[in-house]
Amino acid sequence: MEIAQTPKNIVIDPQKLAKLIRKPQKKRIFMGLLLVTVLVLSTILIAMWKISQPGLDNIHPGLSKICEGLVFLIAFIMIAGVLNMTLAIEGLPFVKILQRQMYDLIRILFPISVQLGKIFGISRRTLEGSFISVSNLLFARRGIKVPADRLLVLTPHCLQLASCPHKITRDPKNCKRCGRCNIGELVTLSEEMGFHFFVATGGTLARKVVIETRPKAVLAIACERDLMSGIQDVYPLPAVGVLNFRPEGPCYNTKVNMDEIKSALDQILLKEDSK
Repeated sequence: MEIAQTPKNIVIDPQKLAKLIRKPQKKRIFMGLLLVTVLVLSTILIAMWKISQPGLDNIHPGLSKICEGLVFLIAFIMIAGVLNMTLAIEGLPFVKILQRQMYDLIRILFPISVQLGKIFGISRRTLEGSFISVSNLLFARRGIKVPADRLLVLTPHCLQLASCPHKITRDPKNCKRCGRCNIGELVTLSEEMGFHFFVATGGTLARKVVIETRPKAVLAIACERDLMSGIQDVYPLPAVGVLNFRPEGPCYNTKVNMDEIKSALDQILLKEDSK
């Protein structure tokens, strides 16, 4: 019986490969760990208050009551923030005026969540990916739509082929659109649809571009860590994150699924007849 040989020169489309190997991070990972973090911190604060209560009473009879009120107020704010975020991503009515507080809460609690995640065998990268899923759901829940000329699309410079002699970090239109990386497709999309497109060499330059462009929304392409920090840095400016994938390792010849980009653009941009 003959066994069929697999051709050695077969070429795999990296975008199709990404669809097969990338699994979207579940929002429950981030939300569950964030809730555990809040409960742990609340327990610690209450325990500290209980231990210090006799000493506080000796200093002043009312001091213990004041500290008690502060401890339970902080615990309530943290738990209410997580519950409000959960309502938002599940498509249920939520308190919109607390949106900024939700991101402030994440900024404060995320480092603690990372340490707790290690106990449960959850990597920082997995947690960051789950946060991006949550953040994108919050964006969709707000129903934000912007004109194309008020949208900024930011990509990292590692999306360009490393061996390409045509550097596009200052002007993406220097791209010759040879098709060997995704930059050419993004430049073409920006010309067809009218959004601002910029390739950043780092977070500082990206923030400068945001200030100069003054968009109403941002679509960012990056790795988990950069998206996590970038989405929080530009807040309250709404941002959608699309993860790149790294067939040759981090920060080198990265790729992006163009179907994901087009889907995100369709979600963000106002239709011509609705302007």
